[in-house]
Amino acid sequence: MREKLARFMVGRNGADALSKFFLYVALVLVIITMFSHNAIIYLLAIASLVYSYFRMMSRNVSKRYYENQQYLRMTDKVRDKFRGASAKAKYQKSKAVYEREQKKIYKIYYCPSCKQKIRVPKGKGKIMITCPKCKMEFVKRT
Repeated sequence: MREKLARFMVGRNGADALSKFFLYVALVLVIITMFSHNAIIYLLAIASLVYSYFRMMSRNVSKRYYENQQYLRMTDKVRDKFRGASAKAKYQKSKAVYEREQKKIYKIYYCPSCKQKIRVPKGKGKIMITCPKCKMEFVKRT
């Protein structure tokens, strides 16, 4: 059965971003129709669903590709805002995990002269630390 479906879809457009958008619109409109019982909204949901499947089954791939690219260009700023927020959250999370792991292995000191952050290995006892920035030496316990 899987091979038959794969053979059927050869040369067809398939699900792209615009087709998925129309599927989501149809889903939202169907949910609204459940509560409002409005025939016009229901017809819009059916039309959106039909158009989405038309795009997926279309053999005119170049035209569907062009339409999808226009849709992606129009929604680029909105998608970047959502993508940026999630990427920023992932970065913050990975940074926190990295810092936690570093605190297990290293001790962080600040140079008394230039306030440069200096990382030294833990468990070495009293050591002489040389600031890489200003070359000042000071003694600390790790």
